[in-house]
Amino acid sequence: MSTTPHADGHSLQVANITRDTALVRRGRVADSAWTRFVGLLGDTGLAPGEGLLIAPCSSIHMFFMRFAIDAVYLNRDLRVVGLDADLRPWRIGRFYRGARYVLELPVGAIAESATEVGDQVAVEGYRL
Repeated sequence: MSTTPHADGHSLQVANITRDTALVRRGRVADSAWTRFVGLLGDTGLAPGEGLLIAPCSSIHMFFMRFAIDAVYLNRDLRVVGLDADLRPWRIGRFYRGARYVLELPVGAIAESATEVGDQVAVEGYRL
């Protein structure tokens, strides 16, 4: 992935606590202007269990991306407010009112985790 681990060196983990499923086991955070701008550009894909948390972020685009992703939009309380499954290159993600963070995942992660709008998410390894 193109971003680096956070300062403490630990990998980001994200769980859907409503469904008791893992969303990210080995993730990164994009929380500066540069890392949010770069995001996953230059990467060739996300392996199962990988992900990128963009903070703050309310919407995304897929310009210049080489692969599709699943996107989970979270509010300030880390509740899911929107889902974009199989968002392909050169597309623009939908706007979801109240979105404060976006979690970018491999295609299929939303379905595999049974994540739905309204689910509660927990983040470990990064303080939001």
